[in-house]
Amino acid sequence: MRLYSGYLKQALLYSTLFGLSVAITGCSFSDSSKSISDSTSSIISSPSSVSGKSKKYQNEVADYTMAYVKSSKPEAGYNAFLKGLSDIAAKQGVTNWDQDSLTYLGIGKGLKKANVEGIAYETYKKNFAGGDAEKMKEIQTGYEAEE
Repeated sequence: MRLYSGYLKQALLYSTLFGLSVAITGCSFSDSSKSISDSTSSIISSPSSVSGKSKKYQNEVADYTMAYVKSSKPEAGYNAFLKGLSDIAAKQGVTNWDQDSLTYLGIGKGLKKANVEGIAYETYKKNFAGGDAEKMKEIQTGYEAEE
């Protein structure tokens, strides 16, 4: 419940900041929504069209995931793993890393690099995605991606 409260506060803050920026700059809502739509379209691009900086972030997540998996058990606590992802994202200037598909694609690639299969793979995938079906799908996509 506490985690949900944090997301709610963050969403409220972003909504307020967005409203303030629209009011201050005087731009129309249609211009803002087009800009947001354009940004979203570029973020949701296929893994093969990922920019150099994004590719670097995804590869760091993959390498970190592989190292973590090789040094832990599938039923291990994930707080240290999440902290490490947060640190990588901060270093790369990635905000909202926990909602960024590149994070989960990188996790999938890392699980593949670590040669994780079967029940262990399913356990990691579910836990790393927090049980979120969309995030698990992104991990699967990263796992199946050709290098």
